[in-house]
Amino acid sequence: MRCWRLILVALAAGACALAGCNGASPAQPTASLGPLAAQGQRLFNQNCATCHSLASDTIIVGPSLAGVATRAGTRAPDLDARQYIEMSILKPNAHVVKGFSDLMPKDFGEKLTSEEFDALVAYLLTLK
Repeated sequence: MRCWRLILVALAAGACALAGCNGASPAQPTASLGPLAAQGQRLFNQNCATCHSLASDTIIVGPSLAGVATRAGTRAPDLDARQYIEMSILKPNAHVVKGFSDLMPKDFGEKLTSEEFDALVAYLLTLK
């Protein structure tokens, strides 16, 4: 298991180095976000921004999350946007985006508290 994590970290670091991260910086706090979504934005910066860009034309390791709130509702016929985003965090191998490998860590449900999970989902739902 530890070896797998090292491989994922190395892949993420290598992809970031090759892409130069396109000069993209983590999402900056937005005054229009409510407290829960603002907390989710901080969690995104800490946990997700290494692999997921918020620029629509930028791929770091995983797919860009620009517009994810709009796309999420169309990705699985039996899930609305919230359900799809929640599933993507808790069981990321359930719906892997075409063209990407199943590299997302499977333990965010264990690492995040329920409040943190709700905050992250609330933030991702603002990305229309």
